[in-house]
Amino acid sequence: MTSVELRPWTVDDLSLLVRNNTPEMTVHLGGPESPEKVVDRNARYVRGWREGTSSMFSAWVDGEPVGLVGYWPVTHQGRDVYECAYGIFPEFQGRGLAAAAMTACLEHAAAHGDRDDVYAYPNVTNGPSNALCERLGFELEGEQDFEYPKGHPIRANAWRYRLTPLRST
Repeated sequence: MTSVELRPWTVDDLSLLVRNNTPEMTVHLGGPESPEKVVDRNARYVRGWREGTSSMFSAWVDGEPVGLVGYWPVTHQGRDVYECAYGIFPEFQGRGLAAAAMTACLEHAAAHGDRDDVYAYPNVTNGPSNALCERLGFELEGEQDFEYPKGHPIRANAWRYRLTPLRST
C-alpha cells in the first residue's frame, strides 16, 4: 500500500477544500458548496483541532497534497461513534491513496479517540466509496436516509468499522 502522510488541518489548507469542491468530487454529495460555505467548513476543521472536537487531515504523498480525510464525533442510533470521510483529488485516484489515507485515519482514531466505532455513510450510488469501505473491513449495516449537505436528503449505506481490534494490537 502507498504511504500517505496525514497532517492536521490548518487555515492554510483552504485551497485543498476549494480543490475538493468541484462537481466531479461532489457528485454523490449534492454538488459543490458556495464559496462562503467552503470558508466556513475550513474554519470548522481548524476549530475542530483547537477544541478537540474533530480530526481532519490533509493527505500528502511525496510532499504534495493529494486530498483530505478525517473523523468527528456523531450519534448513530443512540450510540456515540465517529463519522469519517475522505476525498482524493481526481488526478491521484486509482493509486490506492484513499485506502492508505483511510487506514491511517482509522489508526489515528483508534489511538487517540474515545469511541469504539467509526461509521461511513457513502451514497448508495457511490460505487467506489462503498467498495473502499468493504475493502477496508467496514461492515455494511444497511441503507438509511441521510442528509448531506444539510437540507439535501440522500440514501446512504451505513458502514461500521470497529476500532477496538486496532486498540488491542
